[in-house]
Amino acid sequence: MAQLSDDCFAFDGPLLSVEAAEALIAQRIPPLTGEEALPLAKAAGRVLARDLRAPLPLPPFFNAAVDGYAFRHADLPPGEGASLPLAGRIAAGHAAGETLPPGHAVRIFTGAPMPPGADTVVMQEDAGADAAGVRVPPGLRPGANARPAGEDVAEGALALPAGRRLRAPEIGLAAALGIAQLPVGPRVRVGVFSTGDELAPPGTPLGPAMTFDSNRFTLLALLSRLPVAASDLGILPDDPEATAAALRAAAGTHDLLLTSGGVSTGEEDHVRAAIEAGGRLVFWRLAVKPGRPVAMGVLPKAGGAFASGGTPVVGLPGNPVAAVVTFLHLARPLVLRLAGAAPEPLLRIRAEAGFAYRKKAGRREYVRVRLRDGIATKFEREGAGLLTSLTESDAFAELPEPMLAVAPGDPVTLLPFAALF
Repeated sequence: MAQLSDDCFAFDGPLLSVEAAEALIAQRIPPLTGEEALPLAKAAGRVLARDLRAPLPLPPFFNAAVDGYAFRHADLPPGEGASLPLAGRIAAGHAAGETLPPGHAVRIFTGAPMPPGADTVVMQEDAGADAAGVRVPPGLRPGANARPAGEDVAEGALALPAGRRLRAPEIGLAAALGIAQLPVGPRVRVGVFSTGDELAPPGTPLGPAMTFDSNRFTLLALLSRLPVAASDLGILPDDPEATAAALRAAAGTHDLLLTSGGVSTGEEDHVRAAIEAGGRLVFWRLAVKPGRPVAMGVLPKAGGAFASGGTPVVGLPGNPVAAVVTFLHLARPLVLRLAGAAPEPLLRIRAEAGFAYRKKAGRREYVRVRLRDGIATKFEREGAGLLTSLTESDAFAELPEPMLAVAPGDPVTLLPFAALF
């Protein structure tokens, strides 16, 4: 097993690209082991542990896709419609009965089995019915408005691959196949710290020169969209020994630790030193703005996720917007990897820039924008500590490393907040 350390990613080395960071996670971090069977009602959000093959075809029998009249298409004169006498009625949930007599039609309802011999359905809105029978208009193609058995999923086919996160459509598909419970991988146990003597928990008195802690709650909210069991571990003080002891203790009961703040090079930034002193450190300076100072390492833990028996630690920046950006590019793929989920690239959409902007080459930048009628306009202010730049914007405009400038009318790639948060 490759280790999570490499001299080329040391603190004084080159800035690491987002793709290189994500590739390193994919290459060097194995998923957690173990699985459990959960009923469908409790499986949403978890990761499917094994391939799911269809135990029966879906739909399980040839049936009508609409309310109307079923008949044999060959009974129609070439290129013309016809008037066909009715030979009965079939409702959903009832057997089809006998073979349809030649030259006849049967009244049928959505989901009802097609009678033997019938292959096409005319919608009731398009048919004219009276006591004598039903009039079929010309131009109806063979097989119209009918669903063959296995049209959706063939029996024995792969319905859902292992690693798929189970959302509402996946749960619905499993239910339609008659499956009452699913094998899922473990929840990733994630512990979340904030750091800094200047932070106070919301709801407590705010002392002089203090601010309320927001990052911890932002990260816990982001984690709530992932297959994790998250723990709020509070605020670490600006004390190297206390920081190291708290991280060491939490590593023994978690699969991943997230911190915010304390990862730069200041005298009161102790997370990096605590990781380095207690385990192995990879200090990633990501080539992104906002969000360059990010620490990642591993602390020892018997039976942990790594071959060395350790718990990964990701130290995110303290500025709120930078913490969100780096969470999306580091913590999110790391959680999904540990959970055994297949890679899930962030949703990107295209829009037209309604703003001008200049940036440095070699660095990816994320600009907060509003989106109206396909036009992205830049949020008025740029600070990485502005929480309102997230609440009052709609997306990040992702400006790639080679780009030097954006002009109004240029195409831009957006990461819509609705898909991220």
